[in-house]
Amino acid sequence: MPVGTQGTMKGLTSKQLTELDCQIILGNTYHLGMRPGTEILEKAGGLHEFMNWKRALLTDSGGFQMVSLLKLAEITEEGVKFQSPHDGKEMLLTPEKSTEIQNSIGADIIMQLDDVVSSTTTGPRVEEAMLRSIRWLDRCISAHAKPTQQNLFAIIQGGLNLELRKTCIKEMVQRNTPGIAIGGLSGGEEKSLFWKTVTLCTDHLPKKKPRYLMGVGYAVDLVVCCALGVDMFDCVYPTRTARFGTALVPWGQLHLKNKQYSTDFEPIDRDCRCLACKHHTRAYVNSLLGREEIACHLLTIHNIYYQMKLMRDIRESIKQDKFPEFVHKFMKRLFPDEIYPIWVREALASVSIFLNTQETANSKEDKLCKQNDSTPFDERDS
Repeated sequence: MPVGTQGTMKGLTSKQLTELDCQIILGNTYHLGMRPGTEILEKAGGLHEFMNWKRALLTDSGGFQMVSLLKLAEITEEGVKFQSPHDGKEMLLTPEKSTEIQNSIGADIIMQLDDVVSSTTTGPRVEEAMLRSIRWLDRCISAHAKPTQQNLFAIIQGGLNLELRKTCIKEMVQRNTPGIAIGGLSGGEEKSLFWKTVTLCTDHLPKKKPRYLMGVGYAVDLVVCCALGVDMFDCVYPTRTARFGTALVPWGQLHLKNKQYSTDFEPIDRDCRCLACKHHTRAYVNSLLGREEIACHLLTIHNIYYQMKLMRDIRESIKQDKFPEFVHKFMKRLFPDEIYPIWVREALASVSIFLNTQETANSKEDKLCKQNDSTPFDERDS
């Protein structure tokens, strides 16, 4: 799910998102509650009508701002008191208020308000947040005014503590929500701990309900986590990285601001069928970056198209019972020297997908993953 924080995918229209075959996009409860506010959204008939989007919407609960805006927030059992980064006004976001705002927004999937802590946090605060998230789910269920129209998802917390995750899953599953999310990851934790937490959750969550891993968007992560049993993802990575002049391609990334592309008249990806690749060159985009907004527009189109196609290809390979073959081809394209990140090999081996490898040393992609981990991409705080 591409992230449209305030009812817009920066630089794209709803019609363009439809043409990119996006079936569902994400909006942010905290920011939409601040601007334009629930009164305007209700008068407009909900966010679907307000932004003229005919397909599915998911809204997060605002809980992520406990991490991203921590200096502006005070967390108690009642809820989270925010100081708006827009005008400095205080706002108390309780489970009831979060649910009320999401009812006004009218998204097809809404999220419980959870107590979110950074994935690198340890100690008693992790258990406190996990137990509070369970109590807050009960309050969200009680406050939910449109249970037959909007699907309320629970969010599993517990940090990197697998026993806390198991406890949370046991409690959340008993609430019988239509789907369940895995929260509190992709915040800088080691990849070896990341994948083990994901697979622990998918092993214990119901097989017949959607399993949504929040805030994950790197291509490698998407492929590996699909193998581990995840169904849904969201991340601002494709749109944010476009604004930095980076194009996502099957063999990695192209940093089109670099001088080498100023005379490169190839399309971004000659096999890509997006508007940017069909009609423009790398040199053209290079000439516009930092000068004209159209450059970010074109790269946003390309990056969303890339991720939509990646997920569509994964889905089709599963339907055709060819997913392991797809994984091998994907990894070989991305790592032609067959020097795969250790965590990728271990995660895939846990589900009986074994990668041939020439070396066991950390590869350049391990370094890239570490860099990515230290700079988590999430625009819900922007």
